Amino acid sequence: MKKYIPTPTDTSDVRLPEELIPLIEEMAKNVHEVWAKNRLVEGWTYGSVRDDVKRQTPCMVAYEDLPENEKEYDRATSIETLKLIIKLGFDISRK
Repeated sequence: MKKYIPTPTDTSDVRLPEELIPLIEEMAKNVHEVWAKNRLVEGWTYGSVRDDVKRQTPCMVAYEDLPENEKEYDRATSIETLKLIIKLGFDISRK
């Protein structure tokens, strides 16, 4: 099997407009909600430590109750998604 080397689109030249900054936290929360919903369907539950065999994770909590490092992971995903949308030439506007 060929070794996989991730090559995400370089978005380092994209600056998010100020009006999109509040969207980051809302997107991050939704990213977590989607992740948690998918894990529940797969049979995962809350556990104080991650256990792949028992399908338990301490991240099976509301976004507001996540440790800051987990929130940062979701924020980074949201930021990169927004930057990619802009890099690809799309406009993001509020109705």
